[in-house]
Amino acid sequence: MRRRKNDFFPMRSEYKGDAMKKVMLVEDEEFILQGILCINDWAAMDMEVIHMAHNGQEALRKFKENPVDIVVTDVEMPLMSGLDLIREIKAISSRTRCLILSGYDEFEYAQTALRLDVDEYILKPINEEQLGEALLHAARRLDEIDRKNAVSMDNKIGWIQFLKENGGLSEEEKREFIQMLPKLDGKKLFPALMKIDLESLDEADGINCILMEIQKHHGSMKPVYLKADVLLLLYYCEPEASLADAEHVFGEIQNTLESERGIMCFLAIASGIGSYSELPAAYGQASGLLRYRLLTGYGRCISAEDIRHRNTGDVSLDQSFLRKKILEKDQEGAFRYVEELFMNILESEANVDALYQIALRIAILIQDIKLEYKMDDSHDLKGLSELFEKIYHAEDIFSMRAVLMLEIAAAITSLHTSEDHYTPVVREILNYMKENYGEDMSPKVLSQKYCMNTSYLGQIFQKEVGCSFNQYLSKLKNEKAKELILQTNMKITDIAREVGYPDTSYFYKKFKQCYGVSPASLRSMKKY
Repeated sequence: MRRRKNDFFPMRSEYKGDAMKKVMLVEDEEFILQGILCINDWAAMDMEVIHMAHNGQEALRKFKENPVDIVVTDVEMPLMSGLDLIREIKAISSRTRCLILSGYDEFEYAQTALRLDVDEYILKPINEEQLGEALLHAARRLDEIDRKNAVSMDNKIGWIQFLKENGGLSEEEKREFIQMLPKLDGKKLFPALMKIDLESLDEADGINCILMEIQKHHGSMKPVYLKADVLLLLYYCEPEASLADAEHVFGEIQNTLESERGIMCFLAIASGIGSYSELPAAYGQASGLLRYRLLTGYGRCISAEDIRHRNTGDVSLDQSFLRKKILEKDQEGAFRYVEELFMNILESEANVDALYQIALRIAILIQDIKLEYKMDDSHDLKGLSELFEKIYHAEDIFSMRAVLMLEIAAAITSLHTSEDHYTPVVREILNYMKENYGEDMSPKVLSQKYCMNTSYLGQIFQKEVGCSFNQYLSKLKNEKAKELILQTNMKITDIAREVGYPDTSYFYKKFKQCYGVSPASLRSMKKY
């Protein structure tokens, strides 16, 4: 009785590869080639056949164009034998695993295969189960190799100390790290920092997925794991290689990760160096370039040459104007000014330092207003420090802008509530609104409750509070919603109902008007 395909892969339930493996089949007999393709359940083994070739020369050309993880090849073929093919492939990538299919049970062939680090020598006619087991064994060896390479570099704190020019390591400790790196042997080295968008990274694979992808396709590349979202990439090349050549190679890595795995990253490339003693300075240069992610977003690859034309720009902050808008409680006007300011920064191609300077000056302006008007947290320097941290850890210019808008909105809300010269009736109405903001509330309902004319109540409320009843109620609701978003795990729809917005879409609209950012976006910023 003929066995089913899946019967030959009993270890499928026990073994799950770290990533999909790419396979090339090489056989001069077309019917055998198609037979190998059909008898295996490649998807079940986390494998994909991306190349098929009829001779060694054709196979070598395809390998150079798009390398694979596993090669299954015949021995006797026209133009180039399977053994010669393996020899050429191993010279390019020692990582690639090779399996031989042969109709010749000769000791000489087996000896040569052993010297070439061939994983399996399978005699024809092909035994399906034996081939399946050999493929899975090759996949395990690949994963072991990749994990070993990744783990050997996995001393994050030590590497960061080594890379910093004043890292505090002794000369002996520095030499220990250098010994973990490949010998330069006259090669030029281009260091780069890769910042990874963790939102695009599959948690199941984690950072190892990227490490293995780099090692798989770029034998001249050495990755060093520095942080959960930062890798140092060391590209070794010939002395005559230029920065443009390095940018091309790094760009290919970036494109592969984005197109094949959906992983977004930003690459900052330092100038080429010829000695590991220059690595700390190159690391410092790349770290400075990494900040330009704020202006460009993920999916970019930049070097010092790319930002040379940028300067402080002509963008300046009109502090008096912004202060006036905040004190007038003109939130819309303040938001509009900040939006225009940040758009001008983008359009003027200012350098990233100019962006940080303007953002920090806005933060200090808000703090000054809090001090002047004796707001609750005005003397809390920790709060100002945390605001600086949020600015420095913003993922892009838009999230930085959102951080500042939230602070402006909070300051304006405090201005509405910090005054103590309200008439007794207005003070009582404000207290009632704070306690019952989630209920159906209107000037008409309150005028009846407090035995006042609706129009008169609206007039004195506007005069004393500085905004309309509906504007103040909306701010109360949004303030409470913001608190629930940041401090609980409640669903956004439940929060909307909790604060008195039965229509979730309307809640989204009003919340964004208030804070310049959607409820969902604000929740995603909690980590900052």
